[in-house]
Order: sequence, then structure tokens, then C-alpha cells
Amino acid sequence: MSSFSDRLAAAIRAKRTALCVGLDPRLPLLPAELVTQHGPDAVAAVEEFCLRVLDIIAPIAPIVKPQSAFFEALGPAGFLALRHVLRRAKDLNLITILDAKRGDIASTAAAYAEAAFDVLDADALTVNPYLGRDAIEPFLTRARIDGRGLFVLVRTSNPGAGLFQDLNCDGLPLYRRVAQAVNDWNAGRGDVGAVVGATHPAELGELRAALPDVWLLIPGYGAQGGSAADVRRGFRADGLGAIVNSSRGVTFPFRPDDAKWESAIESAARSAANELIC
Repeated sequence: MSSFSDRLAAAIRAKRTALCVGLDPRLPLLPAELVTQHGPDAVAAVEEFCLRVLDIIAPIAPIVKPQSAFFEALGPAGFLALRHVLRRAKDLNLITILDAKRGDIASTAAAYAEAAFDVLDADALTVNPYLGRDAIEPFLTRARIDGRGLFVLVRTSNPGAGLFQDLNCDGLPLYRRVAQAVNDWNAGRGDVGAVVGATHPAELGELRAALPDVWLLIPGYGAQGGSAADVRRGFRADGLGAIVNSSRGVTFPFRPDDAKWESAIESAARSAANELIC
């Protein structure tokens, strides 16, 4: 199998955009027609919605990022729905990033990695580095068996991110120390990326310069306030190196009672893809 970085670059070049579509299927926002059709079976409504979104965005975007929490909250059937969604995405030749932000050590971390890569067959997984190198190692070991990737939280887009991430750590903010570790773990291979929020454009440019060989997964674009101009700071000179996520902006640009919700999703996806052309 080719490397994760090569597959990611090829997918982005093929569609000429860095758009990643986040799947955060919240029941109150789903189309009313699906909720009515499936009645009390919330899992069926969520699964159908996500599968239809995949069919809409597959010709437009190269990457999809399901948020595990929304599926897990639906119980065992929700986990199975997540597996179906990831399988369908792979059938459509989309790169899949499972957004679960896992973080633990030893056999527990290894089990999380097996769930993501063996059971769910995701191409990449988001992970939390707070526990240190021994928390990353089991994920990295499993990912490199067959060319998967990791995205490590470095500078996140939430308002409270600075509480810990901005702490001075031997003359640098903590997020810069984490970035240095990510650079070491990546070792020029391109399979360990960094999560860097679009809502911190200055830091995004700073981290792009500090991490020349690292893929940046950039949340916060669109509904969270980050603009296309902001995220451009995360791209390399060759137009690659960045994956820009939009969740609500692409998947929920409609009211639940809007009969033309699929057209609204397609329009939103094309608009975002064009803003993020590369």
C-alpha cells in the first residue's frame, strides 16, 4: 500500500481542493423527512443522512471526517452505523479521518488504535498528546503497519484553548513544544499531522513554517469563523500540506423542513471547495 501522505496528496490533487467534510450528525438538525420516515429509529435516520451526504460530496471533496461522538451517543447501533459510513466513504474513494481524539497508554491505546484501524478501517485518527510519547507510540505503531495516519492536537480552535496551550514552557508556549514533538514523530514521513485551528491564523502561519513536512488538519473554517484567507496560511508553497475541515457549513446549510436540503449541501460543498482550491 502507498503511504498515507501520498494517498492524501493524490486525493487532493485529483479534486483540486483541500476541503474535508466533517460529519457531525445531530438529530435536531437532520432533515425532517428522514426523521419522519424512520420514526423512533434515530440511528437509521442518522445513517441515511450521512450516506446521502457522502454521495453528494464524493465528486467534490477528497476527505471526510466523521465525529465519532455523535455515533457513539446512539449506542451499539450507532457504532455500527459509523462503520457503515466509513465503509461507504472508502467505496467512494474518500480519505477518511476518524475524529475521536483518543489518548491513553499501553494496551488501552493499542485497543483504541485497533478499533479505529482494524474494526472501523479509518485511514487516519485524531489523537490527544497530553499523556506524552508513550501515549502516541501504540497509535503510531499500529498506524504504520499498513500506511495509516495520525493527527495530533496542537493548537485547537475552541475559545478556551489557551488555558493550557499558551502556557510558557521554557520560553515557548506549550503548543509549540507539542509541535516540536509532532515534527519528531513525523520524521519527514507525512503520516503524523497536526490539528491547528483556523481561528488562530497567526499561529497557523507560524506552525506551517515550523512544520514544513507535516500535514495540518485545520478545523474552525466556515461556521466557526475562520475564513479562506485565514486558512491559506496553513498551505505550503506547492499548494498542499493542509486539510481544511467544514462540518456545519457544508452538512447543515438548510432548515430541517427544507425539501431541497440535498441541493443546499451540494451548493455549500462546491462553494467551500472553490474557496479552498489548490
